[in-house]
Amino acid sequence: MVAVDDSAPADNPYVADPPTDFDPVGDIDEAAAREQAESLREAIRYHDHRYYVEADPLIGDRAYDALFSRLQDLETAFDLDADGSPTQRVGGDPLDELPEVEHVAPMRSIDQGGEAADVRAFDERVRGTLDTDTVEYFCEPKFDGLSVEVVYEDGVYQRAATRGDGEVGEDVTENVRTIAAVPHRLRGDYPEYLAVRGEVYIPREAFTAYNRERVERGEDPFANPRNAAAGTLRQLDPSVTAERPLSVFFFGVLDASVDFESHAAMHERFPEWGLRVCDRTAVADGIDAAIDYRDEQLDARDDLDYEIDGVVLKVNDIEDCERLGSTSRAPRWAFAYKFPARKEETTVRDVVVQVGRTGRLTPVALMDPVEVGGVTVSRASLHNPSQVADLGVGIGDRVRIKRAGDVIPEVVEVVESAGDGHFEFPEACPACDSPVERDGPMAFCTGGLTCPAQRERSIEHYASRDALDIEGLGEKAVRQLLDAGLVTDAADLYDLSVEALADLEGWGETSAKNLVEAVEATREPPLADFLTALGIPEVGTVTARNLAREFGTFDEVVAAADRGDVGAFEAVPDVGETVARSIVDFFEGEGNRAVLDRLLDHVDPQAAAQTGGDALDGLTFVFTGSLEGYTRSEAQELIERHGGSATSSVSVNTDYLVCGDNPGRRKRDDAADHGVETLDEGAFEDLLADAGVL
Repeated sequence: MVAVDDSAPADNPYVADPPTDFDPVGDIDEAAAREQAESLREAIRYHDHRYYVEADPLIGDRAYDALFSRLQDLETAFDLDADGSPTQRVGGDPLDELPEVEHVAPMRSIDQGGEAADVRAFDERVRGTLDTDTVEYFCEPKFDGLSVEVVYEDGVYQRAATRGDGEVGEDVTENVRTIAAVPHRLRGDYPEYLAVRGEVYIPREAFTAYNRERVERGEDPFANPRNAAAGTLRQLDPSVTAERPLSVFFFGVLDASVDFESHAAMHERFPEWGLRVCDRTAVADGIDAAIDYRDEQLDARDDLDYEIDGVVLKVNDIEDCERLGSTSRAPRWAFAYKFPARKEETTVRDVVVQVGRTGRLTPVALMDPVEVGGVTVSRASLHNPSQVADLGVGIGDRVRIKRAGDVIPEVVEVVESAGDGHFEFPEACPACDSPVERDGPMAFCTGGLTCPAQRERSIEHYASRDALDIEGLGEKAVRQLLDAGLVTDAADLYDLSVEALADLEGWGETSAKNLVEAVEATREPPLADFLTALGIPEVGTVTARNLAREFGTFDEVVAAADRGDVGAFEAVPDVGETVARSIVDFFEGEGNRAVLDRLLDHVDPQAAAQTGGDALDGLTFVFTGSLEGYTRSEAQELIERHGGSATSSVSVNTDYLVCGDNPGRRKRDDAADHGVETLDEGAFEDLLADAGVL
């Protein structure tokens, strides 16, 4: 068993081998509850210190969780004052905005360079100013995270702020409070006042695990740990921050009621006060030793559980630092010696399988961050099971990445194999455990709309602008409705009430009422919009309009599918055998039909209007921006009903670009390049009137 140190709380039963079989909360009185809660708080703070600062835990995770849960139960049952309690790490009430706060002292940048000549020039300037032959440097890793100022008064955590512009930052007090490595109270002989600088980051293993969870929930993974940490720290809802695996290293004093002789002494004192520091620091006697330190960290960077992009060299002696002073931007006593960016080659840490809206399963490699095409990425597509096998990609392999345009990067080659064999593609869907079907090189989940990943994406698609355009029902709202149990599929949207929505976090009566009204407005959708909204694989807006025009009613579409009449669908313009078979398969799926039957209890798709002639025959239109008198689909349907064509992009074959409010610049530029006539909504209606359409 790990030994208890001298700083452990005396006579506390929850420190070593703590009991976890507690009496029911209802069986103890308030006095006993208060006494037990205080002992638990004291013990949990000690265990936090052993885990996060000393990296030497005394108890296991299950025992810790049991103590923490008991403390939460006591505070809730007896309404105990939890100010400063470890339980406050679960997050407080959401904020309307992050207010600005002025730093106690400037949080300056650091001069930097990536060549040995740069750091030698820095050393020469320092030695010249100090008039000495050799300078002692305190060397530490340069963490790739987000800098924060954290303030303690009388040992108690007061506030935290981001760096911002160096003078003023964002107040992230409640979010930083949720980080387990940040003590709510200092330990030992701490100063009365202390403002420290730290770097918030997400550990590599935790980042990979969290990305895996996001992918398995059908969410996009974070691009890289630094962006994830920065976005997490700036959340308006502290409970969101609390759910994410943030940690911190402390490395500097901004202001304090105590003096230090050196940066090394400062680094030694921090753990005594409960502040976590990095253990990969060193004191270098002269610049050559400092450069050797940098080279050692460069060799070790891939084995660390946190991202570093260089090292920081600081003149160790504090009095010498004061003599050197600072510019308005950076101290003259510190220099960041940057590593070269990782380019194109990196290590695969995990492979996860993402479930798309149509059930397609896509393997995604989660990797150490690497610079590709000027962008730092930490995930890359493996496309399909066949590519995984062809490449022989396995976890731990070193791979080469390429990135074309703005699309997700892809793995193109295994440079060095870890020797454990390639990733084995699952035979069951990771989201719903339904069997996986292969279609050539691709794989699909057979669960249909019963699959939670497909269900979430299908609801988002159902509400999207190209489908039924339900305003206020984006990705975040859909996930919230699913998590709250208010919806399980698109049919449940029609049973939502203002009262149930208004009770959700972040909602009010007005937003709830707006969503209910937006859903109500879709009860009689145009047939083409409804077919698009169903999310039938291979059926987009153009194909849906063609199906609506050819079949006329939804009943006719279903009847053809029930007959398995692939030929009837192939007779529709631009529908080939693959798309036709996809339509029939969709309606044959039991889960899909169950959701569809429930939808039809609420929704009555309107028959497509019959053709109005060929007044617009041969004319091709493209729309951009929002029209006042029509929805996008209504305008397109009107064009096609009278013999014209509506496409999504401008080309040499386009006759008119119709611009509504807030039109896209790209389409307007393309129209100018191709000499395509541009119409506003009024001119568009004039053209229709001249053609006898209106």
